[in-house]
Amino acid sequence: MGPISSIFDYATFFLMLYVFNCWNNPVLFHTAWFVESIFTQTLIIHVIRTNKIPFIQSRASWPLTATTFLVVLFAIWLPYSPLANLLGFVPLPPLYWLALIGLMLGYVVLSQLVKTWFVRRFGE
Repeated sequence: MGPISSIFDYATFFLMLYVFNCWNNPVLFHTAWFVESIFTQTLIIHVIRTNKIPFIQSRASWPLTATTFLVVLFAIWLPYSPLANLLGFVPLPPLYWLALIGLMLGYVVLSQLVKTWFVRRFGE
């Protein structure tokens, strides 16, 4: 799944550099990159844990679902928290969150497609 993750990393780089002009705002880039990384690392667990379609055909245990939800909420909260300055984070613009949703949907769909191909090709 590493190459798929890299595709979405590059998409995030492009978004932050060319849409949000982070060439001149490295703190915004740093914050967005951190949040995107937490989201992708958390979501991929749900994709690789089952041969079925995650969230639709197969739901994770409640502890994994709850942990995922808490980690994602924490990542959303950090740039607005009292810890933000200490971590070098700044609030993210609303358009970033919309773009992140699109990136995450694409990431999950492409990961699922590759996983399905891999299981069919190489067996369980």
